[in-house]
Amino acid sequence: MSQAAPILTLTDICKSFGPIEVLHDVSFDLRPGEIHALAGENGAGKSTLINIIGGVHAPSSGEIRLRGKAITIASPLDAQDNGISLVHQEIALCPDVTIAENVLMSEIARSRAWFVNYGKIRRRAATILSKLTSLSPDMRLGSLSISNQQLVEICRALSQDCEILILDEPTAALTQSETEALFRLLRELRDQGVAIIYISHRMSEIYKLCDRITVLRDGRRISTDNVADVTPDEVVQKLIGRKLEALYPPKSRSPDGPVLMQVSGLSDGKKVHDVSFTLRRGEVLGIAGLIGSGRSELLHAICGLKARASGRVTLADGADFSPQRYSDAVRKGVVCLSEDRKIDGVFLNLSIAQNTSSMRISQVSTRYGFVNRHLEHQQAETLGRRLNIRAASVQQRVFELSGGNQQKVAFARLLSVAPRIILLDEPTRGIDVGAKAEIHQLLRQLAEDGIGVIVVSSELSEVLGLCDRVLVLSENRVSGILQGDDLTEENLVRLAAGRARGNSNRKEAHHD
Repeated sequence: MSQAAPILTLTDICKSFGPIEVLHDVSFDLRPGEIHALAGENGAGKSTLINIIGGVHAPSSGEIRLRGKAITIASPLDAQDNGISLVHQEIALCPDVTIAENVLMSEIARSRAWFVNYGKIRRRAATILSKLTSLSPDMRLGSLSISNQQLVEICRALSQDCEILILDEPTAALTQSETEALFRLLRELRDQGVAIIYISHRMSEIYKLCDRITVLRDGRRISTDNVADVTPDEVVQKLIGRKLEALYPPKSRSPDGPVLMQVSGLSDGKKVHDVSFTLRRGEVLGIAGLIGSGRSELLHAICGLKARASGRVTLADGADFSPQRYSDAVRKGVVCLSEDRKIDGVFLNLSIAQNTSSMRISQVSTRYGFVNRHLEHQQAETLGRRLNIRAASVQQRVFELSGGNQQKVAFARLLSVAPRIILLDEPTRGIDVGAKAEIHQLLRQLAEDGIGVIVVSSELSEVLGLCDRVLVLSENRVSGILQGDDLTEENLVRLAAGRARGNSNRKEAHHD
C-alpha cells in the first residue's frame, strides 16, 4: 500500500443544507496509488463528501488541500481541471448519441474546433472501452442495458486521465465478469499511482480490493483503518454503532407447508424456458443464477409484466392464474417489486402517503372518487410503523429519504393491497447493512404470516443466508433446486454455471 504524502486532504469539513447539518468536522486523506473505501449507511454523509470533492457542493466550512495546496473546488468542471473524476451511482449519460460521444463528452464540449473529428473520437473511445468491455463505440447508448451504461459511465471518467477517481457503488448493476474486469483495471490504475475512492455496501468487495477504509456514521468520521487490520464484523459495528447479532433471521422450520403457488412448464419464448417449481407457505424461495439467466424475466412472466408462450401457474385454491397485465395480478393478490426502485418502485416526487396509496387508490377514496387524505395518512402511518420508515412525517417526499427508507416505501406500496404473494427483484440492492437486516427480518415475518415470498438476488451471501430453498437458473432453464445442507456456495455456483450435481437435481426442479 502507498505510504506517499496525501494527494488530497480534507480537514474539519462541515456541510449544512438549511438548518440540517449533514457533515460534522469530517477529516479525510487520500494517497496516490491507493484504493480507499468510504463506507457508511445511507444518510451517513458519503455522497455529500464525494460531491464536495467533485465540486457539486461547496463545504460550509473546513479546508481542502490538493497536492499540498489549499484549494476551492468551485464546480464539477473545476474538479476535472484539477484531475478529479467522479462516477455517480445514478447514471447521467445522453441516450440519443453514441457510446463514443458519451465517453468523450467532456473533450467534445471543450473543443474549440469548428467540426468534431468523429473518426478520432471513435478510435480514442474504442481504446478506452477495450479496457473494460467489447462494446462498439458506434452503438447508441439508449440501446444498452443498465450494466453496460454503467461501464460507459466509468469509461467516461477514465477518458479524463484523472489523478483522483471516485466511484460510487460502481458494481451495483454489473455482472460478475464485468466486476472482475473493473477490479483488474482499478488495480492497474492504483499501480500507476492513481488515487481511488471506492464506495460500496458490499463488504466482500472492500476486502478484495481496498487498502484503507474510512467509516462515516451520522455525518461524522468514525475511523480510518488499514483493511488488513480490521475485521468485517468490526467494520459493521462501526457502521451501525452497535453489534449486529444476525444479518439474517432464523430460517423456516416448516418448509413443507401447503403450496401457495405452482408453476409448471413456464416459458416466455425468449428468456424463460420450461420452468417448474412450487412456493410453499412459511418459506422464502430464492431465485439465483448469472445475470442474463432469466431471473427477472421469470418474475415478469408470472405476474403479467411479460407475456407467456406456454406453461401454467396455479394459486393455493387451485385456480388458474393467467394475468394479461400486471393490474390483473394485483387484483389476485400477486405483486412484484422491480430491481430499479427509482424507476418502477416509487414515485420520488410524491409523499410517502401518496406512494403508499398509489397501488389501489380506491382504498382511500370517497364514494365520489375523491382521495380521503385522512384515510391516506392513516394507512401510511400504519405501514410506516410496521416497516420502521424513518422520516419527518408521511408527508415527506420520497426523494428526500435515504435509499433504505425509499426501499421500505416501495414495500409499503406492495403491502397496502394485502398481497398473497410478493415477487422481489434485488430487494436490498444499494442499501446499507442496517437497512438490509431490517428488510430480511421483514421478509421472514411476511413468510411466517402466510404471504408467499420469492426473492431474486445477485448476492450469494443473501441467497444463502435468507432463503429456505433456492431455484437456480442457467441459460434460461432450471438447473436445480437447493435446500438444507445442499444449499452451499459451491453447489449454487456450480448449478448457475450449468454444471449440475446430478440428474436428481434436475428431476426435482421440474417435478417439485
